[in-house]
Amino acid sequence: MSSQHEIPSYLTPQGIGPWAVYLEQIDRVTPYLGSLARWVETLKRPKRILIVDVPIERDDGTIAHFEGYRVQHNTSRGPGKGGVRFHQDVTLSEVMALSAWMTVKNAAVNVPYGGAKGGIRLDPRLLSQAELQRVTRRYTSEIGIIIGPNKDIPAPDVNTNEQVMAWMMDTYSMNEGSTSSGVVTGKPISLGGSLGRREATGRGVFVVGCEAATRIGMEIKGARIAVQGFGNVGSISARLFVEAGARVVAVQDHQSTVYAEAGLDVLALQEHVREHGGVGGFPGGEHISDRSRFWSVDCDILIPAALEQQITEQNAGQITAKIVIEGANGPTMPAADDILHDKGVLVVPDVIANAGGVTVSYFEWVQDFSSFFWTEDEINLRLTRIMREAFAGVWQLATEKKVSLRTAAFIVGCTRVLQAREMRGLYP
Repeated sequence: MSSQHEIPSYLTPQGIGPWAVYLEQIDRVTPYLGSLARWVETLKRPKRILIVDVPIERDDGTIAHFEGYRVQHNTSRGPGKGGVRFHQDVTLSEVMALSAWMTVKNAAVNVPYGGAKGGIRLDPRLLSQAELQRVTRRYTSEIGIIIGPNKDIPAPDVNTNEQVMAWMMDTYSMNEGSTSSGVVTGKPISLGGSLGRREATGRGVFVVGCEAATRIGMEIKGARIAVQGFGNVGSISARLFVEAGARVVAVQDHQSTVYAEAGLDVLALQEHVREHGGVGGFPGGEHISDRSRFWSVDCDILIPAALEQQITEQNAGQITAKIVIEGANGPTMPAADDILHDKGVLVVPDVIANAGGVTVSYFEWVQDFSSFFWTEDEINLRLTRIMREAFAGVWQLATEKKVSLRTAAFIVGCTRVLQAREMRGLYP
């Protein structure tokens, strides 16, 4: 942790966690911000942090309490936007970092949002569906004072889905006294959700992956893909790459690592995961007991699509891929970034690679306001155009400045945020 950073009183040097990764990324981009660097502290301090107690009555009649967060990192360019995750290891530092990456991501693809994020410390596997509904509704009520269609718009993230968004929308609407479909995105289609939203993040990973491959002369047809995490993002991006002629040779999730040199049957694997909750026991490949071996699998493209801080100084040197496409948020540690750079590995950073989800969330929000909905083909075409244009701009800047794609994406995003901050000024 750099000594130049003042650690907020609610974090400790020992427990600063993912927030430290984000701060180091800001340090790396600051020399490229020119006169806007005078505003850079804006990026290092979340605008608003809400910590809430989420009490519920369990099915057995006992009372349980869970810790919930909603962090609004920056709203200079528009209302906050970012997901809500349910995970037993969620921390304030993590949610702060995720909200900050959302700020940069939204600006990098130029959608009119700021960055926000939410989470509850719980293991959803240990709660019934009825208990999850109570948790969701109580959490929504607690953070209701700071969210809204023009304030902060939650969306699905790790272990949350369309059903959770439906409960959030209904709870907020009941408290407001009128239906407010635009308060969340990632909703069911029947409640104002957008066609293509469920597949959007994975599709965005695929689109920028193809763009990156084209830039370095790699053919997608025949390319070997390794995917860490086989949830919404990992499974959909894997399917799209296979449809384009690639083969997925390895998949790792919380249960197991499965490998097949000839390529895994992704559709069969998706069905297996739906039935069994993970890739463990999938009969269509070899199961590798040593999880660390996943990182050394021979592949051309590696897609980390699980949680943050997965590619570290310890395993980065084992990676054989020519391209890493960050489907997850913050999966690569800064020291690992440097190792991959020195190895000549092209890293497509999360703030561009997985921005497809928030881009189609933006489409959903616009459709809800207008009560006019687009076809899935229209949505996919608009998504592809925005992702390609954003990637092209980042690639051009990286080439001009001779910096990594991550630094270039941060230059683009942070410049837009700080220009808005400077133009708006300080009130009062």
